[in-house]
Amino acid sequence: MSTATPERQQAVELAKGAVQGRLAAGSQIIGPVGSVFWHLGEFGEGEEWRLLVTTTRERYPELEKYLLENHPWDNPELLAVPIANGAPRCLQWIKDSVAPAN
Repeated sequence: MSTATPERQQAVELAKGAVQGRLAAGSQIIGPVGSVFWHLGEFGEGEEWRLLVTTTRERYPELEKYLLENHPWDNPELLAVPIANGAPRCLQWIKDSVAPAN
């Protein structure tokens, strides 16, 4: 799944919380990236920090809830893309990483 924040440290904190909470196997922070958008009926542009978060379909609802509760924006863009294929060991790593701790 992906989202963006206005500042790098906000993206880092969201990523750390998601991974430490076992809602995500890992996360990458990319940026700054240029952004062009419509917001509240107005055209805008700026720079953001893109956050890519890897999780399973089963853990996505909890990850989404975490991000909505902790994101600096009231209505952040949260987009999920299903994993169609992947190396078996990588897919197992994701599954194992987001399993609730015993």
